[in-house]
Amino acid sequence: MRQEKRLLTILFVGILLVSPSGAFGNTTARPKAKEFKVLSPDGKTLLKVTVAESISYEIESGGLKIIEPSKIALTLSDGTMLPGTNPSVKSENLKPVNKTVSTAIYKKAVVTDRYNPLVLSFKEGFSVEFRIYDDGVAYRFRTDFPGSITVKEETAEFNFGADHSAWLQYLNRWGKGDKYYTTFENAYVNIPLSKTAVADSLIVAPAVVDLGSRKVAITEADLEDYPGMFLQRGKGEFSLKGAFAPVPRTTSISGSRPVDEGNLEAVVSGDRYDYLAVTKGARSFPWRVIVIVESDIQLADNDMVYRLASPSRIVDASWIKPGKVSWDWWIENDLWGVDFRAGVNYNTYREYISFASENKLEYIIIDVGFSKSDDIMKVNPALRIEELILYADSMNVGIIAWAGWLAIINQMEEACAKYSAMGIKGFKIDYMNRDDQEVIKFYYALAETAARHKLLLDFHGASKPTGMNRTWPNVLTSEGVKGQEWCRWTNPDQPKHAVTLPFIRMLAGPVDFTPGVFRSESKDRFKISWTGSMGQGTRSHQMAMYVVFESPLQMLSDSPSRYRENQECTDFLAPVPTVWDETKALDGKIGEYIIMARRTGTTWYIGALTSWTQRKVEIDLSFLPEGIYNLEFFRDGSNSNRYAQDYKRETRTVSAGEKLTVQLASGGGWAARLDPVKK
Repeated sequence: MRQEKRLLTILFVGILLVSPSGAFGNTTARPKAKEFKVLSPDGKTLLKVTVAESISYEIESGGLKIIEPSKIALTLSDGTMLPGTNPSVKSENLKPVNKTVSTAIYKKAVVTDRYNPLVLSFKEGFSVEFRIYDDGVAYRFRTDFPGSITVKEETAEFNFGADHSAWLQYLNRWGKGDKYYTTFENAYVNIPLSKTAVADSLIVAPAVVDLGSRKVAITEADLEDYPGMFLQRGKGEFSLKGAFAPVPRTTSISGSRPVDEGNLEAVVSGDRYDYLAVTKGARSFPWRVIVIVESDIQLADNDMVYRLASPSRIVDASWIKPGKVSWDWWIENDLWGVDFRAGVNYNTYREYISFASENKLEYIIIDVGFSKSDDIMKVNPALRIEELILYADSMNVGIIAWAGWLAIINQMEEACAKYSAMGIKGFKIDYMNRDDQEVIKFYYALAETAARHKLLLDFHGASKPTGMNRTWPNVLTSEGVKGQEWCRWTNPDQPKHAVTLPFIRMLAGPVDFTPGVFRSESKDRFKISWTGSMGQGTRSHQMAMYVVFESPLQMLSDSPSRYRENQECTDFLAPVPTVWDETKALDGKIGEYIIMARRTGTTWYIGALTSWTQRKVEIDLSFLPEGIYNLEFFRDGSNSNRYAQDYKRETRTVSAGEKLTVQLASGGGWAARLDPVKK
């Protein structure tokens, strides 16, 4: 009991620092400094905050220095700097928090929120709130000024004490717009901190730094009415710091492909203002998040962003229906064995609806071509949309419509009201390709408007998630990832990317990676093909993605014709849940392999993925409740290293606690379902 009290104690230690008289010919006393220390609930992580001319923090965990002294500050346009030159600070005596959060739509039904808080209040009209968890530290500014304020600059430093290895995603700009333009779609590089590029090179959060016995991820949460945080090299050789896109001064309209007829995105063509945000004077700012874990695999099942997000603003979320989607864009409406000419027309999408109904899929998407590219209210007449919706309703399948964000931004209310009344279930919104304040405000405005009209959202061309899926659970998923679509125009190292994302990008939230490509090829046989799209990795690799990748709105990306030709595999994929009661990350290493288990009800699924390196892995079933289970699994076939579509389906019974040895081919995978044997 005495030890428990010690671990939960928040230590506040005030220290007066005075320069030695005459030491350097200057007897001027330095301003008072105060130091505040807080332990995590388990006593392993220590946060120390020092307030003097500036605010700085440092973190230790397990006896290892995680973050060296690092400054934080907000600067307003009137010259006010928080904390100011001689701040007056007091700490609020807050009790430890230990509660559970019931989730609406997430990878687990219940999230534990356990932390020790520290709030430092300043007479200048602001405060800084810290939360110290067993798995990390987060902080945010809170202001209490009248009216509105203009934030000119934010200082967010993350200083490391040595040249650690880091996993970073640099911006891909494609030559458009200014330096903050990006689709948030790039591969990760693994480099020492000292090799981090300087100048204008920006990094997309989350980023992961490997300290050996600790892994550290840096990201943000609860981003609202404020620009997203990039990272870039800080002042020190081993330092990262926050970077933020200022408010755009002017933008120009740009297209993407000729078929889109332009008018899809607002690129910052001119300069930007010299400030980050004009916002409410009384508000909480986004959380700066530092996740600290002992192993790679703990990154693949972390709830920090979800915990820190604002609670749901939808009082009754029972109308929100997650599920699977039959998707048209990947295969350019490539159908065969039908008696009509496939394309963006009524008969084609009627066929998608029939396929979805046959396999009990919840939705289809009508992607590019649903409406005029610059006006979502002008639906393609070839779709006969009212008739198509009636047919979909009769088959218990919902329709989700695609649009560029500029097609809806000025007519949100009108569009949401019209299409909800017609029976459309939601929108896939694309081509934001920025995360300055203007775009973040758009996300929240559309989420609120869509929720009032009971519409789902999937944000594409979007920045990384920051917990919006908790605040607005009708935002089921988002892209913000170099997804499988890149195989259409490049030759990426997709299997390595697939075993990197769960540890880094997925730490931020759901990911619309678009798995399930049944025409996938081995490393040697893969070819770039825009119209004959093919993926990378084995058939079992593609199937295991449905367990490994978190997305409450999950695509079936290939052609209904191909899924019907491979019905045995389709029968396994179609019932895989997209939300879960429990998630357990079992084993893995960034960029090499991952094994993930998830449960809905009494049924467990396991997915294992590897890079192009073939390997043998052991799957320990000790996480299962005691009993005997029927196991159905899809494994790589004997020749899948050459012919990637080679697989074997097998069944057997297993016991809880049993250990399975699984051979993964190059770019391979293993997908399994376990149901308890009824007594």
